[in-house]
Amino acid sequence: MEPRRRPEYNIDIFADAACVKDVVKAILHTIFFHRYFTSISPLTRDLLDLTLPAIDDVDLETLIEQRTFALVRAIDSTHQPRGRAQIAVQFFEKKRRKTYFFSKADEDVCWEQWTLDVTLAQPRTETDVLKVRRAMTKSLEKAAHKIISIVNRDKDHIPPITTTDANPFPYQIVVNPKPVSENDWRPRIGLF
Repeated sequence: MEPRRRPEYNIDIFADAACVKDVVKAILHTIFFHRYFTSISPLTRDLLDLTLPAIDDVDLETLIEQRTFALVRAIDSTHQPRGRAQIAVQFFEKKRRKTYFFSKADEDVCWEQWTLDVTLAQPRTETDVLKVRRAMTKSLEKAAHKIISIVNRDKDHIPPITTTDANPFPYQIVVNPKPVSENDWRPRIGLF
């Protein structure tokens, strides 16, 4: 039997330089709010006339802050009128696998990935600023609705929680992720 392919969800984000960091952080918090399976203190944050969920967790907030800063640097380094970059959130489960000589080892298997395709707008006139703000609000609202729709619809692939660890599913946030073939053997043996 062939293993099921992990779900990958793509979300398009449109923002200007002044708001790109806040918009990306808001979307990441919305994803984590629905996929962070530990006890959380929920928060709400207002951005562009929208109220979005967030999580009160210092470690997660620090990681999101670091990765959004790296994303902004990556966009700035493209030197294009409309900078583009990606940021991905991957959720893992620990699986035991047999190794040689009858020993066992844990491996992290990705069970879900969210990829944000971020496009940076650079308005030139005051009229452009208003148009971009409306487009950002629409993009953010559409992204939040898409996340809610997906998490309410797609639940069957979520692995069972089999640990009492504080966070049963490790995660990572990657800026400009490299696509990995499912037949690629390098990640399995720890080579990059």
